[in-house]
Amino acid sequence: MDAELTGRPNQRRRTRKDLLDAASRLVKQGRKPTLEEIAEEALVSRATAYRYFPNVEALLVESSLDIAVPDANELFQDDATTDPVSRMQRVDTALHDMILANEASLRTMLVHSLEQATEAKEGTPPVRQNRRTPLIEAALKPVRQQLRAGTIETLSKALALIIGTEGMIVIKDVLQLDDADARKVKRWAIRALVEAAMKRGRE
Repeated sequence: MDAELTGRPNQRRRTRKDLLDAASRLVKQGRKPTLEEIAEEALVSRATAYRYFPNVEALLVESSLDIAVPDANELFQDDATTDPVSRMQRVDTALHDMILANEASLRTMLVHSLEQATEAKEGTPPVRQNRRTPLIEAALKPVRQQLRAGTIETLSKALALIIGTEGMIVIKDVLQLDDADARKVKRWAIRALVEAAMKRGRE
């Protein structure tokens, strides 16, 4: 079995990210690469690439979304505020706008990941790339020292349930909210979670 699959979870996540980055580089060159070409660019075997992505279409769809997600450093590059609520709402706004602009591709990606998840076993490659956690961590960085490690970890995970594609699916498909109400509800939830964590940190 390939080393990528027998290694630690972080190694498997890096391999998956390497495949996405390789696909993005080839597409930027004006090419429509095959999965084999992407694997070669990522310096992994063809078999490994197929373990992470069922076909080249799934990989290319996700690589386009990988580019669209805002970079944490760039998002806060000119933001001097240390207020965690304001910073988290900035993250949510950026992701919300990105999701609206790429909704069809995101739904396609979800279909692929759900199909893979039904067949996933322990130790198999991750079916999704975690893009929201780095953004959440960057938003909460100014208050990290004010909170216990367990509190900041729980807060980060709770916020990850609010922002991102799955939250948008609930908002649009289940709750059938319009865009203004959707943003309002998420801003409320973000504020409630952050303030609860900060209050606990001061106790």
